[in-house]
Amino acid sequence: MLSEPPAGKPENFHLVNDPLSRHKLAVLRDERTPTPEFRQAMKELALILVAAATNRMPTREVSINTPLVPTEVESISAPVCLVPVLRAGLGMLDGALALLPKATVGFMGLQRDEETAQPVEYYVNLPKNISEYFVVILDPMLATGGSLSATLDKLKEEGATWMSCIHAVAAGPGVERVCAEHPDVHFYSAALDPELDGNAFIVPGLGDAGDRLYGTL
Repeated sequence: MLSEPPAGKPENFHLVNDPLSRHKLAVLRDERTPTPEFRQAMKELALILVAAATNRMPTREVSINTPLVPTEVESISAPVCLVPVLRAGLGMLDGALALLPKATVGFMGLQRDEETAQPVEYYVNLPKNISEYFVVILDPMLATGGSLSATLDKLKEEGATWMSCIHAVAAGPGVERVCAEHPDVHFYSAALDPELDGNAFIVPGLGDAGDRLYGTL
């Protein structure tokens, strides 16, 4: 179930709120969930979120033959590029590819500069003709929005024009920032948490998604 934007939230933020996504999110939030189960729940939640994000993808009519007769069907009208934000975004990639197995995969790596506190690129690998793709950014945690906004800036600089982002959990401050800075991009999350703590962790959140995905706690 794709709900309307929460009251007072930007129109380009979408809460994916159905029993299955809530169940997967409960597994992810639980501190007792071991790494293998956490990975599986993140993969399955990504599948649900990507399905929601594809609702906006334009389609085109294609003529095919069924085993019985010719007919017209609808197909997504452009190739798709999935862009996981390293490293936690990789935990969503298999789920996204399960739905979009022909998708191209690009990668964005950013890290925080300890002196300026600004995101700095350390790895970028994108298709050269990215303007021709529908781009779906995979980033489990939308906290302050700084890294995600920088990712979207880079993708636009490279020519991307159609973009959606998927998140397991988003925090209010980050949502306000990215939706304002990128009103042409749509954001899909299984949860909207109210705040960040002093270390910019989402509260209640689910901890550090990358550490929980890869057992580096």
